[in-house]
Amino acid sequence: MADRLMLLDSASLYFRAFYGVPDTVRAPDGTPVNAVRGFLDIITKLVTTYRPTHLVACWDDDWRPQWRVDLIPTYKSHRVAEVVAAGPDVEVVPDPLEIQVPVIRAALEAVGIRIVGAPEHEADDVIGTLATAATMPVDVVTGDRDLFQLVDDGRDVRVVYTARGMSNLEVLTDASVVAKYGVLPSQYADFATLRGDTSDGLPGVAGVGEKTAAGLLATHGDLERIIEAAASGEGMSAGVRAKILAALPYLEVAPKVVAVVRDLPLTVPDTRLRPLTPEQKTGAAALAETWALGAAMNRIVDAFDALDAR
Repeated sequence: MADRLMLLDSASLYFRAFYGVPDTVRAPDGTPVNAVRGFLDIITKLVTTYRPTHLVACWDDDWRPQWRVDLIPTYKSHRVAEVVAAGPDVEVVPDPLEIQVPVIRAALEAVGIRIVGAPEHEADDVIGTLATAATMPVDVVTGDRDLFQLVDDGRDVRVVYTARGMSNLEVLTDASVVAKYGVLPSQYADFATLRGDTSDGLPGVAGVGEKTAAGLLATHGDLERIIEAAASGEGMSAGVRAKILAALPYLEVAPKVVAVVRDLPLTVPDTRLRPLTPEQKTGAAALAETWALGAAMNRIVDAFDALDAR
């Protein structure tokens, strides 16, 4: 079996699990565990379907890094529950999900899945770094379009896109990104900068939507050349030129916010998937009993046991 690395956008997936499994699913003490169970089942499906040999749960150590906010103050501002002067702001997270996050981490550790984060960076940046450094094919699992910029057929980096649900997963390659948006994955960050993204608080260039952004990139290649063309008054209509020139202060800083970091100094432990040892199975069973994870824990343990049969 050829090596393949799977990188999980953990928050994206446990939010999906939380909203996909009823919160009536609870531990004996009444704590909701729907996100924990759902996340374990998501991983089981992914491992069974795509058969990675290595797996990392990438983590938001800082979901809204200050250096990004300094560049674009509206970045994710609508998702801030509390501003924290000395550390990461508190994100709006439903209380029944927030109390499950430590249990999710414990469950991942119990089955031997490595959790990797980086100070002052998002999971996207961890994913970007690990995908760039990988010496094997990579599957990035996310519901976040920002990570389409990592797709690269030449390096066999794909995105397994979850936005349409776990029963309707979409594997994105160079061709499918072009088919969706009319731009290459290598142009996607510039495309997103021009178009903007309300879900991340990125305003984009006023009056420039997806079609215009894709057309500009098809003509000029990248954002730098688009700005050069606007400055010289060549290769675009007067109206579009005016919009680009009016947005220059935004366009000077937005690319750094939109681009995922690809060179973090990460120390990553062994990420190879293995069947659980007897000691691990005992610990996983104890955790499952405490939190009523039963069938979901059994399924992921069985899936990892099946790794021996490859």
